[in-house]
Amino acid sequence: MRIHKGDRVQVMSGKERGKTGEVIRALPAENKVIVAGVNIAKRHTRATGAMTQAGIIDKDMPMPVAAVALVCSKDGPTRAAYRIDDDGAKRRVCAKCGEDL
Repeated sequence: MRIHKGDRVQVMSGKERGKTGEVIRALPAENKVIVAGVNIAKRHTRATGAMTQAGIIDKDMPMPVAAVALVCSKDGPTRAAYRIDDDGAKRRVCAKCGEDL
């Protein structure tokens, strides 16, 4: 999976198409990501002891990684490519312009 936690992504398909956000969590076993402020569901919670508040909370739900694209600062939505440096380090770069992601 080429999308990691902390990446800036744009939703390319579905009801949230066009929205951008930061990846809060990547779930590679399920091929899903959780993006801040996108794909929000209402969750009804019960108060359990003195710690949690009862009521309706907004919860960010996972969405398929195929529905999002990385956002390059210059080119917008793009794919990730890999480049190996002279010292042998593998880095993710923008597939369009070659800039580091």
